[in-house]
Amino acid sequence: MVAVSEQRDREVKPEQKAPKKMSEKKTNKISYKTYPNDRLKEVDFHGVATHPLYIQVTYDRKSIFFKSYYFELFGKARYLLKIPGITPKGPSLGDCVEREEQVIRFILEKHREDFTLDLFRSAYLYYSRDLCDIFQDGFIDYLYTFFWDDGYPALGDAVLYGSKDVVAYELIRSLKRAFKPELFIKLKENSLYYAPPYLPIYEFMAERHRWPQAILTVMEMEDPQTLKSFGSFLIKRYTEDQAVDILNQVAKWHKYS
Repeated sequence: MVAVSEQRDREVKPEQKAPKKMSEKKTNKISYKTYPNDRLKEVDFHGVATHPLYIQVTYDRKSIFFKSYYFELFGKARYLLKIPGITPKGPSLGDCVEREEQVIRFILEKHREDFTLDLFRSAYLYYSRDLCDIFQDGFIDYLYTFFWDDGYPALGDAVLYGSKDVVAYELIRSLKRAFKPELFIKLKENSLYYAPPYLPIYEFMAERHRWPQAILTVMEMEDPQTLKSFGSFLIKRYTEDQAVDILNQVAKWHKYS
C-alpha cells in the first residue's frame, strides 16, 4: 500500500514565491504542493498580477509539474462579480487551492494501491473538470441558433459574441424576466433536444454551491450520492423520459469537452 504524505500551502498569495529547492522525498511516498510558479511571467487574476498557480506531485523521487486547472477556470472573466457602484470581486487563489486539494486527495485515496504519476495526471485531467464550464459553450451556440431561427438575428449575434464573459445561466435568468412567457418556455423546452444539458446541470449545482465556487466537477458528479440526488432533482422538474435523456447526456460529457 502506498503511504501518502500531504505537503500543501495553507494560504497562497500572489507575492509568494515558489521554493528554490524541493526537499528530497523517500521512496514509496507521495507528496504534493500548490505554488505560484515564479519562473513564469505574471498574469492578471481578476485585477491582481500573480504568477500562474502550479501543482507539483512527487512519487518515488520523481516529480511532475502542471498548471492548476482551477486557476485557469476561476480566472475566467465570467467568475468576476461585477455590480454597478461596487468594487468588482473575483475568486481568490485560496479558492483555487481549496479545489485543488479536494481533487488531489480524492485521487490519492482512490489509487492508493496502483498509484503512478502517469495515472495521477490522467485522473486529474478527468475528475477536476467542471461540467457547467464544459456545457456552457454548446448552450451558447444553441441560443445563437434559436434566436436566429425565431426571427431575432441581432439578439442571436449579441448572445454569441457578447456572452464570453457572462455566466450563461445568469443570462437566461435575465431573459426570462424580459421575454414573453411563451417565448421563454419554447427556448427552455427546445434546449432539451438541441443543446447540451447545461440548464439542468447548472440548476442542480446552484442548489449545492454558491459563488465563487459555483461549479460541479466530474469528481462530485460521479459520487453515487450525488447521482442519486441529481436523479431526484430531475424527477421533480422534468418528465421521466426527459430525466432519463438528461442523465444519458450528462454521462456523455466527454463529447462536449
